Amino acid sequence: MNRVLHGAFRAAVLATILGCGVTSPQARAQRPLTGPRPGASPSESGGGDDNPFAPEPAPTLPPGMTGSDISDPRAALTAGLYDAGEGAVGIKHLMLFKKPDAFQLGTAEPDDPKVKQMLDRLGFSDTAKVPKPVQLLIAQLAFANSDLAFQGNHLFQGNFYGVTIYDISDPSKTTLLTSMVCPGGQGDVSVYKNLLFMSVEMPNGRLDCGTEGFPPEPPPEPGHEKERRLPAAQKDRFRGVRIFDISDIKKPKQVAAVQTCRGSHTHTLVIDPNDKNNAYIYVSGTSFVRQSEELAGCSGEKPDKDPNTALFRIDVIQVPLAAPQDAKVVSSPRVFIDARTGALNGLNSGGGIHGKSNNKPADTDQCHDITVYSAIGLAAGACSGNGILLDIKDPIHPKRVDAVNDPNYSYWHSASFSNDGTKVVFTDEWGGGLGARCRQNDPNRWGADAIFRLKDDKLSLTGYYKMPAAQADTENCVAHNGSLVPVPGRDIEVQAWYQGGISVMDFTDPVHPFEIAYFDRGPIDPKMLVLGGEWSAYWYNGFIYGSEIARGLDVFELTPTKFLTQNEIDAAKTVQVTELNVQNQQKLAWPERLVVAKAYLDQLSRSEALPPDQIAALRKGIETAEASHMNKGKVAKLKQMAPALDQSAAAAKDPADATRLRALADILKHPSA
Repeated sequence: MNRVLHGAFRAAVLATILGCGVTSPQARAQRPLTGPRPGASPSESGGGDDNPFAPEPAPTLPPGMTGSDISDPRAALTAGLYDAGEGAVGIKHLMLFKKPDAFQLGTAEPDDPKVKQMLDRLGFSDTAKVPKPVQLLIAQLAFANSDLAFQGNHLFQGNFYGVTIYDISDPSKTTLLTSMVCPGGQGDVSVYKNLLFMSVEMPNGRLDCGTEGFPPEPPPEPGHEKERRLPAAQKDRFRGVRIFDISDIKKPKQVAAVQTCRGSHTHTLVIDPNDKNNAYIYVSGTSFVRQSEELAGCSGEKPDKDPNTALFRIDVIQVPLAAPQDAKVVSSPRVFIDARTGALNGLNSGGGIHGKSNNKPADTDQCHDITVYSAIGLAAGACSGNGILLDIKDPIHPKRVDAVNDPNYSYWHSASFSNDGTKVVFTDEWGGGLGARCRQNDPNRWGADAIFRLKDDKLSLTGYYKMPAAQADTENCVAHNGSLVPVPGRDIEVQAWYQGGISVMDFTDPVHPFEIAYFDRGPIDPKMLVLGGEWSAYWYNGFIYGSEIARGLDVFELTPTKFLTQNEIDAAKTVQVTELNVQNQQKLAWPERLVVAKAYLDQLSRSEALPPDQIAALRKGIETAEASHMNKGKVAKLKQMAPALDQSAAAAKDPADATRLRALADILKHPSA
């Protein structure tokens, strides 16, 4: 993919946009960007390796692996931007809020002056050998929707060009509050109290949020077109984490801009339960290291040449809550170090397959995404060639306690813990989100989830999960961002798969995860790969929100199926949080309410963990207590049922059922409506 562009733009922009886990262009309101049709000849496409849309043949399935299901209804959905065919099971699509005009390029014509203007702002001047459709692609990439954060009745949607804030007090009638233009990509956001944090990595970011970018670089000298060059140093360039005061939600005010050597591809909000005065930000930079002339102390050398290299580390920003303008980098932990030798490049990918016979191990020198779980003092880092486990009890000095790799994994992208902290789901963003990776012959362990058990600070692989439906050659599809759905008694995650849509996975049994619900659209274009789809899909206070790269913001609600009952959905809705930053995972707790008890009963009935007559008696007892408005006598009868459940829990063969039985008994001992 990176062979398509050369010079300063190749180094600076493709490294930030097309590399490692990003993204997709988005379509404009009427006609989105399209690349050459699959199977286009070199003359049609712009020529061989210079065509980023040149179709990759689906690999031959390795022994023991299967591909995606071509008979799934999702495989035959009709194409369209806002009128694509839709398919859903267990999910109701409530609304799509289309992208605001501020985040549209406003043209689908490669020769439109707006394309050249945007490329100039990105610092891309050498267009002679770049096909016009690719130029349009890059220009539109500057307006891609990215990640989501939540606070109260507000939703914050990142974009490569800024942030959009929505009012979700009535999710089915979501309304726009404000769009804040502030370019720099990729625009991932998090929020804490009155502060909003935003990642900036691309070289067009300016300290003042200006849209003018910087002067384009001069073309390379003849014969030097393929040499790697960095953009000229600029005193007003910003790459790092922006901090905004959102006390006035409609008028965010930038109060700090913390520069880092590689910029911030993503970041993670970290709240130390023992520190009330500060918030911390873990910065994951995946791009090129800027020159020291632009930011003092930056070096992109290998460790053997410079032990102070900005590679092979993350950065930790401390944010004083009373004075966020004083935020600064306070440490740069060497999380990849070999503790035995002291080598900074102590981890590597272990090689890989993915259809290539000459893959060699590559050093891991970056994290794409880090999910912290402060309640258990650990973080899971998805770090290009490895999944790592960090001890974060001292948040300024995280320490690696374990690392894993997997030959089935191309690029470790993101991570989620189970609520009890005994499992970790890692995603593999094979192809960086830019390619079709869910075709009939794409192996089901590539571009998938890998599920690990976590015990005594050690990770062990148990199984894989991939969205099962085959997708077309014209749909970018690979594992991407998701969050837990708080159904008590089960481990469930809702997850985005770009143009593979949204899939809801049950991984309670990590060896045998399975899909319980989905939503999908057909491709944007029936003949050409047009990049779009769901970047993130997160559950927040009873609803699912999807950040659609090309289209806008989706709002969904779960509906009952044979895999998920209404009682389970209602029980999940009892968990209400005041903020949600998915990479700062919170421990979920359920109230001792009878609706939660009914969810456990449905699960115990499904697994046949209790005799049918006992299930029926428990249901009747709960319904009678509810109908009596929690009459003391009826409640007393419920309490009398609890000891038998404790006894059943002690004898249960399935640990999940034992947990459900104990939880059900606890509710019946202290029930509330």
